[in-house]
Amino acid sequence: MNRTLILVGLLIVAIGLLWPWLSRLPLGHLPGDVVIRRENLTFYFPITTMILVSLAISALLWLFQR
Repeated sequence: MNRTLILVGLLIVAIGLLWPWLSRLPLGHLPGDVVIRRENLTFYFPITTMILVSLAISALLWLFQR
């Protein structure tokens, strides 16, 4: 349990340090991401981005569990 928490913490720190470069990726603006703009409301649902991130995380977990 302690090892898992340390690894999650290190992963969060790594993402934070890499954020200036990660934010340049086109994730969040892919075809299939739903954006509805009205006068006083903007609804954003990044379904395609969520599917791609989920597939990447699943592939990484599958590789590390072998």
